[in-house]
Amino acid sequence: MKYVIATHNPGKLAELQRILAPLGIDAITVDGLTDAEETGTTFAENAYLKAALACKETGLPAVADDSGLCIDALGGEPGVRTARYAPVGQRKQTVLAKLDGLPREKRTARFVSAVSCVYPDGREITAEGVCEGYIGTECRGEGGFGYDPIFEVEDGRTFAELSPEEKDAISHRGVALRLFKQKLQEELEK
Repeated sequence: MKYVIATHNPGKLAELQRILAPLGIDAITVDGLTDAEETGTTFAENAYLKAALACKETGLPAVADDSGLCIDALGGEPGVRTARYAPVGQRKQTVLAKLDGLPREKRTARFVSAVSCVYPDGREITAEGVCEGYIGTECRGEGGFGYDPIFEVEDGRTFAELSPEEKDAISHRGVALRLFKQKLQEELEK
């Protein structure tokens, strides 16, 4: 069965395809999808807005993720504005500069992910996941995307230093998608 993935981010698309494939879902993208205005105040609201618009435009079940980085020392920033926090190419450096000089115990952060699926008949499935960690003091690693090179998990490695399988096992998106997969499976069995 085909589900449209409402993203232009190849990293997110690859993760969603990897996790949804075992359910028999052919996760596709469609050129020309309108970017939804992310006016929500939560990740779940923004994920729903993206999925609902993609569903409306394609007539297919649509899945969207909204995720971001919430840093305690910055009052939860960048939060729902993670992708728009600073100009492209300066986001990680902006965060590192704002936290410069803070010890690790004050660099606590979490990645949050909300996944929403909207069906043409109006049904909706939403799941959320969180991964706790720290903001490092420099970029490390070659994998991942976005803020992955500065987000450290408990063992001190960054998301960008983990294999895709290691990241999927603990990441906010991995947690959300496993819960989403369970909810989706229950929906498909109705």
